[in-house]
Amino acid sequence: MPIRVLASEVASQIAAGEVIERPASVVKELLENALDAGASEVAVEIRGGGSRLIRVIDNGAGIPLGEVELAFQRHATSKIASAEDLSHITTLGFRGEALPSIAAVAKVTLLTRPADEELGLSLLVQGGRVVKKERRGSPVGTIVTVENLFYNTPARRKFLKAEATEAGHSSDLVTRYAMAYPAVRFTLLNEGRTAFRSPGSGSLYEVLVAAYGLELAKQLLEIREQGEGEVRISGYMGGPSTHRSNARGITLLVNGRWVRDPLLSHALREAYHTLLPSGRYPLAVLRIDLPPEEVDVNVHPAKAEVRFRSSGLIFEAIQRAARRTLSESAPIPVVTRPAVPSTGPRMGRWIPAAPRPEPGAAPRPQRELPAQAIAAEPAGEVGPKVPPLRVLGQLGLTYVIAEGPHGMYLIDQHAAHERVLYERLLGERAVRGINSQSLLEPIPIELTPAEATTLEENPQALAAWGFDLEPFGGRQYLLRSMPAILGRVDPARALREILDDAAREGPGVAGSGWEARFVIGLACHSAVRAGEALSESEMRELIRQLESTRSPRTCAHGRPTMIHLSQEQLEREFGRR
Repeated sequence: MPIRVLASEVASQIAAGEVIERPASVVKELLENALDAGASEVAVEIRGGGSRLIRVIDNGAGIPLGEVELAFQRHATSKIASAEDLSHITTLGFRGEALPSIAAVAKVTLLTRPADEELGLSLLVQGGRVVKKERRGSPVGTIVTVENLFYNTPARRKFLKAEATEAGHSSDLVTRYAMAYPAVRFTLLNEGRTAFRSPGSGSLYEVLVAAYGLELAKQLLEIREQGEGEVRISGYMGGPSTHRSNARGITLLVNGRWVRDPLLSHALREAYHTLLPSGRYPLAVLRIDLPPEEVDVNVHPAKAEVRFRSSGLIFEAIQRAARRTLSESAPIPVVTRPAVPSTGPRMGRWIPAAPRPEPGAAPRPQRELPAQAIAAEPAGEVGPKVPPLRVLGQLGLTYVIAEGPHGMYLIDQHAAHERVLYERLLGERAVRGINSQSLLEPIPIELTPAEATTLEENPQALAAWGFDLEPFGGRQYLLRSMPAILGRVDPARALREILDDAAREGPGVAGSGWEARFVIGLACHSAVRAGEALSESEMRELIRQLESTRSPRTCAHGRPTMIHLSQEQLEREFGRR
């Protein structure tokens, strides 16, 4: 096939495909134009998921009437004038591609009026060509109506999702820009019904109430503006008990621009290390403000990705701000409604005692509650912990019942002990190395192929955490020493389970790698179990050690260590209020 120059119409449709992927892309470009025009009110209307109709109305500055047609020419923009301007972009738009890209694949009507004009100008553009032009009365600002999106590119239209799905993408986008610009009043109409409205008061919290509802908004923790140098971090984030099954609950706003950035998301999840359950993601709205010359927004035609000049600095700033907020403000989970009464007594779950040690192994204590928990959590100042607690008893051989100054607390004995041991292990490793216990006689262990592979890939990590394993042919190994923290647990079984936990594929614990999962498994398999009776002195010691940890409210896997039943709730349930 000979080389040929494509027709301008085809070239425009190809270029439009880079910018306009779906109806939400149109909404994004028009929203950004409205915000760049200084609008304080923006209304978005969609029908048919946006493929049939998208209308964006703003009260911004409008377009000078002599420049309206020019606005539909590719690379025509008022945002930048030279290549040097690309190094310090302060507007949302700058490429000059939005309106021509939309007009190449839809029917577009634009009505605009600047404040110094008595009448506005209406322009109808279809397939990239001006079809109609007339002066009309209109309020100050701009109204852009987009109809029959992708009418001339059926292949693109065929790949659109269901109308409800496409409408959801537009709703998501409007909501996030309302978070980015809380002083602007946003309204979204879907099929004639109000789907979202922000107050435009300037309060991000009030936008979150409109987006998530009051009950969920109450659970969010404010990140008071903090940072180092010219990088500032602010926003809201969920505590350890407020999380989602995917990363869609993370909203990243860089200088007012909603972006998707794996690095920033990873920094946030790192701050939740050991605080979130496996496979869960935080809910957060992070505002990252920095000088425009420190961020490159000219990375992708859709402007959804950015690059940072000092990405490591941004990463650390997010992690530090989020971790400090969690340390200072994360609440203890509260029981919000009473459990349904059972029809009979409930017995504690019975857990068989651990097997006796192999012959020749050194004697080990029955249970180890370490004398002192050594705090060794990652960055973050120690903030409010748990209140002073008085032990009342044990429920179902699983939960420690305690009284505090604000009501009753139920402490999961396994989760609490796991947190204590996890921080003790980290502290030992950082200060003097893991306390390892030599066995009188080595214990032979035969591993599965997967376990043997994991062991061979990480021999130094195992040694660093107190395991001394010697190859003995094939998949046979001799265990000569083990971490003293394992206590009376069968070492062969514990090692297999820890290796299995650490090698599991999937999301794992938030922010964790192989070695992190390994030490979490080590703490888990060393802790007391549900079903074990604890003496009153052991329960008191466990709570004392939990109070001394940096993150007493969750275990190393991210599950809560305790729940709180307030005095006020007890009084309501007993009819005293």
